[in-house]
Amino acid sequence: MENSKFMDSLLTLAGKMQSNKVLNAISAAFIDFMPVTITGSLAVLFRWVISQTGGVTTTLADGTEKYTAYLSVANLPGMKWLSALNPFWDTVNYGCVNFIAVGICVLVALHFAENLGREKDYTAAMVALGCFIATAGLQYVTDDAGTKTISSVTTLTTDFTSASGLFVALIMGILATLLYVKLGDSGKLTIKLPDTVPPNVVKSFEVLFPSMLTIFIVVLIAWALMAFTGVTLFNLINTIMAPLQNLMTGLPGACVIGFFAQLLWWFGIHGNNVLSPVMTPFLTTSTLANLEAYNGDPYALPNIITNQFMSFYRNGTGSGVTIGWIIAVFLFSKREDFKAIAKLAIPCGIFNINEPIIFGVPMVMNPLFAIPWFAAPICVVIVGYILTAINLTPRFAIDVPWTTPIGIGPFLAAGGNIMAAIVNLVVVIGVSTLIYAPFVIAANSQTEEA
Repeated sequence: MENSKFMDSLLTLAGKMQSNKVLNAISAAFIDFMPVTITGSLAVLFRWVISQTGGVTTTLADGTEKYTAYLSVANLPGMKWLSALNPFWDTVNYGCVNFIAVGICVLVALHFAENLGREKDYTAAMVALGCFIATAGLQYVTDDAGTKTISSVTTLTTDFTSASGLFVALIMGILATLLYVKLGDSGKLTIKLPDTVPPNVVKSFEVLFPSMLTIFIVVLIAWALMAFTGVTLFNLINTIMAPLQNLMTGLPGACVIGFFAQLLWWFGIHGNNVLSPVMTPFLTTSTLANLEAYNGDPYALPNIITNQFMSFYRNGTGSGVTIGWIIAVFLFSKREDFKAIAKLAIPCGIFNINEPIIFGVPMVMNPLFAIPWFAAPICVVIVGYILTAINLTPRFAIDVPWTTPIGIGPFLAAGGNIMAAIVNLVVVIGVSTLIYAPFVIAANSQTEEA
């Protein structure tokens, strides 16, 4: 009875999260922007493995210096001419990644307006974007006497438009759109025009006052915040979000999120989809911070937990890291049904998809495999984190699709580093197999008793 109540509560919570208009808009926005992010990331990868010349000098413990040439095609004899491609890769990355906050603001506003009943209301996106850029343009300027005054800056740096402005973009996309829709739906601000006026002109005038008031109100709030507290809206939001960012992209946060994702899956709910709107903004910010800091040395990046780390460690070969179950079945299982499922699951598991195992074994509400189902991804994350923290394996900067096979994915995400591939394969396969093996062996006795 208690288990039934718990399951009902969990199903209700998951259902509310999936149907939540705000979370749904955030998730859809990041999915829409993902091809652009991957393109920008690959441009960085190609720059460093194709056209980057030179190398890096490091000081060893004994004080001597060691020069290591970059593993780039341009460093091969006669290939230095490839360095002429660097501006090409740089501008692709700049256009794709350094304006992610702008793109996400527009996409979140579009999807949220649609969720609020304003389908194809493109003005909502432009209003949110206007609010975002206008509030970013309110900055302090110091004169020669050292006096700070509020001024409008017409040239924004990437501190506002890149990943560092992502949380402000999300909040602006949601709140500005909500205010715009509420004002428009009130019906008190609509301008009535004669029937002879073209429909597209009528629509523009219908939303004129809601658009105008939304922008004025939002920018006025940002201006008042600066005037009375001396804090910019961007600094306030980023300061509030910083502790949460550190928590969500730290080892405890990764383990907790991993546990809840597995818990949802255990009840037959797609845990990754449910939690994606919550985790994606934080993981994307962490990933892009690494991408901005990447200079050919993947060991010198600031963050360990990123989108790629979670994809290729916590979700390596699929939720539950079920490659361990497959290998344990082939090594120890006497059950023909398990062996048949394992054979069918291999092609999907290579690309980190494992629904054949989740619903075929099944793992859903299976008490025998509950412990390894929860333990395997968490242990893989912990081991992978420790090995990365001690620099045995590099950190990830390049955003590659989550369906890229383990080993290959980390190799690309670390800028073509072979240690990333080796450690990932050893940890994911080794740790998960050790955890699943005793329970696969225990399942043999179940068959014998049957």
